[in-house]
Amino acid sequence: MKFSVGQIKRTTHNEPFTFDGKVDVSELETMNNDIRKIEPVHVFGQCYIQGEQLFFSFTIKGEMILPCARTLVDVPYPFEIRADEVFSLSPYYGEEEMENEIHPIDGEMLDLTPYIKENILLEVPFRVFSDDAKEGAPMNGDGWDFISDEKSEQKIDPRLKKLESLLKDNEKEK
Repeated sequence: MKFSVGQIKRTTHNEPFTFDGKVDVSELETMNNDIRKIEPVHVFGQCYIQGEQLFFSFTIKGEMILPCARTLVDVPYPFEIRADEVFSLSPYYGEEEMENEIHPIDGEMLDLTPYIKENILLEVPFRVFSDDAKEGAPMNGDGWDFISDEKSEQKIDPRLKKLESLLKDNEKEK
């Protein structure tokens, strides 16, 4: 998603510069992250100019496929990200601008795509779970059984059975 700085300057005199379009971010699939598949995302927003700075406020909508943390099956994960980025037209770009995350613009074109990708990567969840993870997950293995909370409450460990009788005796004495 590239914009001409001249075009932005011409259209922002009376009203903000608006944009709306699809951006191909499939490069994220090849990076070292959990994203298995991502379709082109819908990006829309506005740009304001104040002095030598361009303020972009935009929304990124899309869906990515991530692995389930339990079974590694594909899990669709829809997302909607609100992002704000500031760019500087000033030739005097220094350490203060770097600290405030104000990005320099080199040349006459501004490419928003790297910042869209960055915001998507920042929003990838640590782990996701499939709704049908119980169906695909093994329920037992070599020396172990999967016990859900419902089953564990009903079963009493035989080693603790004698303690239960002691507690009942103490309740009778009171």
